[in-house]
Amino acid sequence: MILLQSPSRFLLQTLLNRVQNLEKGVELDYQWVEFDDVRYHVQVSMKYPQFLLLSVSLPTPAQEAVFSGGLPFGAIEAIKASYGVLVQILDPPKDGFNLTLKLNLSKLPPDEEYKHALLVKIASVREVVLGAPLRVVLKHLASRTVAPDINRPFALVHRPKESFFLVPQAEKVTVVFPMRFKDSIDTVLATSFLQEFVEARRTAGLNNAPPCLWSPSPPLELRGTAGEALSANAGFVTFVIFPRHVEGKKLDRTVWSLSTFRAYVSYHVKCSEGFMHTRMRRRVESLIQALDRAKPDLEKSKKTVQGRSFKRLSLKEAHTNSNSQRWS
Repeated sequence: MILLQSPSRFLLQTLLNRVQNLEKGVELDYQWVEFDDVRYHVQVSMKYPQFLLLSVSLPTPAQEAVFSGGLPFGAIEAIKASYGVLVQILDPPKDGFNLTLKLNLSKLPPDEEYKHALLVKIASVREVVLGAPLRVVLKHLASRTVAPDINRPFALVHRPKESFFLVPQAEKVTVVFPMRFKDSIDTVLATSFLQEFVEARRTAGLNNAPPCLWSPSPPLELRGTAGEALSANAGFVTFVIFPRHVEGKKLDRTVWSLSTFRAYVSYHVKCSEGFMHTRMRRRVESLIQALDRAKPDLEKSKKTVQGRSFKRLSLKEAHTNSNSQRWS
């Protein structure tokens, strides 16, 4: 599976610029929104240039998703484990945000490689926060236990008012994605892509990958879930995660792959749509060229009502005239 970039590029660039000019007193106040409706706000004051306030607004959770204090469960523990003394969690967060972090950039380690890795981790705060419940469940799977106080199936938010579901067991965790698309063309392309995605799992080189299934109707694991949560016009994708998929360093890759699966599918759907548009444009151009070649060389010019004559240009002549006018 191709992994999309985890860190926020703009946030990472902002952090790198601040670290390189930490002694300069500057005032920053940036706000921006990234994919899946995640909103960021960065503030730096002239008086305390070594401190940076980072506020994050998460996607609006669906009714079936469980948030505690505006955050997914396990998010606070995940932030403390990831950032340590570098980050202080402000309570309450700034108005309109789910989380506000106070970063002390003067406490960054001197080693450049380790410093850059830590800044990338901070820029990946979306993954740390939204992936926290999934990480808790998969950590228990690695020890072949079930996380306490988790109702089955358990819903996790990943898009505005959309969720995917976990069904944890001691020997496996079943992950179900209801796939929804607003555009009818995207729905058709996604359905075809997901069916091929499941078929590709059966190749010999992917024997160790998690089992993957697609079905047009909800799987039995979601029995009893609210009807609105099971509305999926592109079907349901099910992954079965076993302890071998979360051993050691595999845990981070599995968490990120599952957290970004919906974005991964959307990326390939849009690429397929763009590829088909390109093929159609090339096909139209080839048909016009064929028509131009079929026309006789000596074509009589036509006249308008005013007596002016005109001649239809071929595709090649039109491009030539357009380029000459551009440089004239």
